[in-house]
Amino acid sequence: IPFEQVVVTSTTHIPFLEMLGVEASLTGFPNTAYVSSEKTRKRIDSGLITELGNEEQINTELLLALKPDAVIGFSLYRNNKMFSTIEKLKIPVIMNGYWLETSPLGRAEWIKFFGVLYNKLDEAKRIFDEIEHNYLEAKNLASNAKNRPTVISGGLFKDIWNLPAGESFEATFLDHANMDYLFSDSKGKGSLTLTMEAVYEKAYDADLWFSPSYHESLESMASANEIYTKFKAFNSQKVYSFVNKKGATGGVIYFELAPARPDLVLIDLINIAHPELSDGQGNHFFEVLK
Repeated sequence: IPFEQVVVTSTTHIPFLEMLGVEASLTGFPNTAYVSSEKTRKRIDSGLITELGNEEQINTELLLALKPDAVIGFSLYRNNKMFSTIEKLKIPVIMNGYWLETSPLGRAEWIKFFGVLYNKLDEAKRIFDEIEHNYLEAKNLASNAKNRPTVISGGLFKDIWNLPAGESFEATFLDHANMDYLFSDSKGKGSLTLTMEAVYEKAYDADLWFSPSYHESLESMASANEIYTKFKAFNSQKVYSFVNKKGATGGVIYFELAPARPDLVLIDLINIAHPELSDGQGNHFFEVLK
């Protein structure tokens, strides 16, 4: 420490490196096409970052040639064997546990993890404090809204509707934006899997609809399942998603940046739910589906 050369395995790690000004230490990444950041994409296109295959089976020959100080991973059952292989090559593996956090600010606070690795903990604390301040300021602004629109989230996969559980970080976002998430009373910090009928009965007249699976348009939704066209939010064209904002090679910007910048996510949600409170600068992630 401080690291001089590093390999990370998730796009969510990249914003933390950039905010600390140490992105030049990144020398390898699996699935570089998913990277959205313009700054890091320039380094990829210039050959300064090596493509390492995919995060479940990194090309170990290329990894050995890079000689990184460490590989920073995140734990999925299927990639644990790969990390064990990397450690046998005498390359340290450090696991980033941000994704286990159940609150938006909890995820952002993992910039301190990178702060330690680069001898920049004081700077990491300062950056997080600013993000926290912005987030809490936006939350306080939303609390002044006169109305509290009802909200539905998620969409169908085959016959099952996947949506955030009431104690999840997604539900927390909606609550802090002063919206009435219709499934906020459900237990759990992950996802709910409900029948189409159960969701329709409770939420057919919701005012707003966020993240309807990976559909990029209302036409796509209607083609996928006619039931979508029965919802009030669909017919009033108040369905919002982050899937249309992508980097140059197709990576979804939200997946990369949102964990590090929950303040920007909350501001987006407030702009949509309470336009009278909007600063007029537009959204960072969410757009209405056309």
